[in-house]
Amino acid sequence: MMLSDIFQQLRARDELAFMPYQTAGYPTLEGSLANLRLLADCGADLLEVGVPFSDPMADGPTIQYSSQQALANGVTLRDTLKALRDFKAPCPLVMMSYLNPLMAYDREPLFSDMQAGGVSGLIVPDLPLEEAEEWIEPARRNDVSIVFLLAPTSTDERIRMTADLTDGFIYAVALTGTTGARRDLSAHLPTFLKRIRAVTDKPVVVGFGISTPEHVRALHGLADGVVVASRIVEAIRTGKEWTELAKSLKAATRTM
Repeated sequence: MMLSDIFQQLRARDELAFMPYQTAGYPTLEGSLANLRLLADCGADLLEVGVPFSDPMADGPTIQYSSQQALANGVTLRDTLKALRDFKAPCPLVMMSYLNPLMAYDREPLFSDMQAGGVSGLIVPDLPLEEAEEWIEPARRNDVSIVFLLAPTSTDERIRMTADLTDGFIYAVALTGTTGARRDLSAHLPTFLKRIRAVTDKPVVVGFGISTPEHVRALHGLADGVVVASRIVEAIRTGKEWTELAKSLKAATRTM
């Protein structure tokens, strides 16, 4: 299923997309796949799968830790794609990878292997918008959407350029800085999201710091979905009841 179709269905129900994150290979490759399936059982509409990388510049300590452990387990992009092909994901996957691992893979086989693994979208935090075209075409040939990030510091021109290139969804970074659970959403986030809405009706998903059902409910009418990463990964690491957390986050995506 195309990403745009998922958001269209959810919009018709006045419901936000819930996209929880897992690092491939943490705590083990098999364990990360099992957790993805559990998250789907908890109501995830999309699943974000992070490719472990040695220098994850946009990620805070929780995701960095999970990435380091996955690398220590020897998990690579190729391992991840092979595992996903056999996994048969219960809902569409969005992969997140920095540019270096992707560049070690020929582009056409890369996106073909993504499609075979059920990957519908690819987030590349360090892919310059000006160099994206050479990635977009092979991705589209394999029904994979390149997902671009916008930050609160993005200019209106940058927002327009991103909207023009987007065929899946726009990833709106809720705050400046790295990923990580937060107690409160930025007071400037509604204004930022309204700036995006003024330019495009493409789906907008908010990530970085989304941690509680209250955060999710506050985004009704402003966004089309939420990414929850560090909060869930940290709950898994500490052995807390993370499936109940995931269910509560999904419940918050529905209007009362």
